[in-house]
Amino acid sequence: MSISIAVNGKRHRLAIAADTPLLYVLRNDLQLNGPKFGCGEAQCGACTVMVGDAATRSCVFPVGAVGAAHVTTIEGLGHGERLHALQKAFLAEQAAQCGYCSSGMIMAAKALLDRNPNPDEAVIRREMAGQKCRCGAHNRIVRAIQRAAQELRG
Repeated sequence: MSISIAVNGKRHRLAIAADTPLLYVLRNDLQLNGPKFGCGEAQCGACTVMVGDAATRSCVFPVGAVGAAHVTTIEGLGHGERLHALQKAFLAEQAAQCGYCSSGMIMAAKALLDRNPNPDEAVIRREMAGQKCRCGAHNRIVRAIQRAAQELRG
């Protein structure tokens, strides 16, 4: 089956089954290695990407369900000299230890800040609770999201 999908501003046409997990398409077919395979059961959040405006666990999301929505991965958020405020804040706050969860954390935080540009600490902790970090960098992650929110508000 041929699927057309827009990822990070580029349209791709792939011969792939519609029920293939989006994560596999991103990593294996498009060589976008920011989203990570963590649990494969939508429990850890390492695979989180944006599908339209929604933070989405790509390990269980079928590529055929993307439809006309645009997919954004960490690579499409910012890179090199043009980092997104969240990426800069994660660096400044040293919010990544091993870094495995970071792309999913940042994408989930983007969805949060898009919905709520001024979340307090309790909201951040509640909204990010489904994103797992085994290193225990949660306090730094919260500070990074607060920093990015402040920067984005101007």
